[in-house]
Amino acid sequence: MTGRHAFSIDDYDYALPAELIAQEPLEDRAASRLLVLDRGTGGLRHRAFRELPEILDPGDLLVVNRSRVLPARLLGRRAGGGAAEILLVRRRGPDVWEAMVRPGRRLGPGASVDVAPGFRVRVEAPDTRADTPADTPADTPADTPGGGPPGFGPVRRVRLLTEDSDPTAAIEKHGHVPLPPYIRRPDRPADRERYQTVFAAEPGSVAAPTAGLHFTPELLSRLDARGVKRAELVLHVGPGTFRPVEVSDVREHRVEPEPYDLPAATADAVQSAQAAGRRVVAVGTTSIRVLESAARAGGALHPGRGETDLVIVPGHPFRTVGALLTNFHLPRSSLLLLVCAFAGRERVLAAYEAAVRERYRFYSYGDAMLVL
Repeated sequence: MTGRHAFSIDDYDYALPAELIAQEPLEDRAASRLLVLDRGTGGLRHRAFRELPEILDPGDLLVVNRSRVLPARLLGRRAGGGAAEILLVRRRGPDVWEAMVRPGRRLGPGASVDVAPGFRVRVEAPDTRADTPADTPADTPADTPGGGPPGFGPVRRVRLLTEDSDPTAAIEKHGHVPLPPYIRRPDRPADRERYQTVFAAEPGSVAAPTAGLHFTPELLSRLDARGVKRAELVLHVGPGTFRPVEVSDVREHRVEPEPYDLPAATADAVQSAQAAGRRVVAVGTTSIRVLESAARAGGALHPGRGETDLVIVPGHPFRTVGALLTNFHLPRSSLLLLVCAFAGRERVLAAYEAAVRERYRFYSYGDAMLVL
């Protein structure tokens, strides 16, 4: 402990029965439950997500992430035989990507993977910027997107060799949705739409900004009618966000930089809401990380494109948001740390305990929490 903040990762753990981890999405996105936490009092209310327009106030500003999930898992066979997986992480050129590969020891520079007729991936070199361990240990916690199980090697630079003039078309045609590994089933065609938000427009993420999965066009229309405003930004979610916190002091945790785009119109909308005393509601941890990364001392937002490696831990001086809409996160994760930083560790963990008692559904396809 330093002051009133807990910085040991052991203080950010909780017990979750495996049956509460949602394996399937609800047929109706807005049918999810919504746990409303008052961060001032710790009070809890159990609501339905479709009631969000009645919970928010006219003039509130929702800030959403319009990043779209790529079907970034490429499954194939190594040239010498044997199954292989390429998880595309970040585009570096028209046909060049950073990628995680499996089995890491057998996919060094020069190796190739046949994904489909006319579509092959060639490993070109290690990516020297990455600090991914040489091979993921067998007991890695299941919180890496794309089914990041044992055997992934270091981040590589790979080239997509395809008969399509646009390699993106081959990815869309042959790639698999990178569902998190705690969803214990293969991806299905329906996941291509269901594991996207209704805002999704710019491809680039390897995991969905899951707080946005609960919105529907009908719900957005009701929010509009209520007078709730909306602004958009982009943060392309990479595997670094989901890397388990392996240091004992959470302030030492690091993540790989992720690209973001904060439009000037969104920065203006946030600052106008703040000046008028209206509430800025970040939809998801991705939105809050972009806003806090772009804020300077005093809260002024600097729009534009950039990268963020911001890890928000208790003690962070929030400058941009007054409320947070988010899903339930894994124990001992940087995302749980962020929520605890915003609302207080004791109150957040008490809310999680209540959610477990009330049988809420957890994680990507689960229910949501609104922190006011």
